[in-house]
Amino acid sequence: MSEKHIDEFSGVETTGHEWDGIRELNNPMPRWWVWTFYATIVWALGYVIAYPAIPMVTDATKGMLGFSSRAELQQNLDQAKVSQTTLRDLIAAKTVHEIDSDSALREFAVAGGASAFKVNCAPCHGSGASGGPGFPNLNDDDWLWGGDLDAIQATIAHGIRFNEDTDTHASEMPPFADVLDPLQTRQVAAYVWGLTNTPSDPGLAEAGKQVFVDNCAACHGDDAKGKAEMGAPDLADAIWLKARGEDAITRQVAAPKHGVMPAWAGRLGDTTVKELTIFVHSLGGGT
Repeated sequence: MSEKHIDEFSGVETTGHEWDGIRELNNPMPRWWVWTFYATIVWALGYVIAYPAIPMVTDATKGMLGFSSRAELQQNLDQAKVSQTTLRDLIAAKTVHEIDSDSALREFAVAGGASAFKVNCAPCHGSGASGGPGFPNLNDDDWLWGGDLDAIQATIAHGIRFNEDTDTHASEMPPFADVLDPLQTRQVAAYVWGLTNTPSDPGLAEAGKQVFVDNCAACHGDDAKGKAEMGAPDLADAIWLKARGEDAITRQVAAPKHGVMPAWAGRLGDTTVKELTIFVHSLGGGT
């Protein structure tokens, strides 16, 4: 039997393997690590026997426990649907005020409304409900048709200028190109812009005040703060839906643009409309 070789620098026995003058030290793995490795092998064999593990041509081994992650997922989905059905039945039976005062129902309604909003409302109002040119921002305090729960529900359910719903909001601003001459149109535009900004010509704005009183105050109010019952916007809050700046206001006065919002009650149902109402109201702009 050959004599064992001991490395002179480390004092560790070598394996006897040598290559180009380099010897391999004999440092075996710790016994606890080796037994742990063996245990993982045993565990793996047990897993293969107990659970689906080995892929076949069109299927896989079933395992002795008969476990199926897809079946477990379907069971969880069925349980979630049962739970949601119970809550949605409660929402269907209650008013938006009752839902809003019940913390559990309100939380569920906000979550459901947020989901419905992303699918149905975000294309116009934006994913964050911040709106855009011609589409209202639902996070601010500017509400054309009222921002309380009842008003929001009515707007969502019946829409705005939606001819297929007899209860839709239907007021429209008339074109003033046939009522006011071009100078009067510029005057009233300068006055309206001057309510929150500096008009280009203070003289035009001063003259436009009387034009406003004679032609616009009936809907927008003497203070230009609008009337929710008529859908007339507040012109004194620096929030502009259709137009910003004197030139844009001039065009809007002469030939106004009118948006259309569909009635969602017939498409989504009363329960989802209530959830949308609670969600929109929760954004912070409602009263």
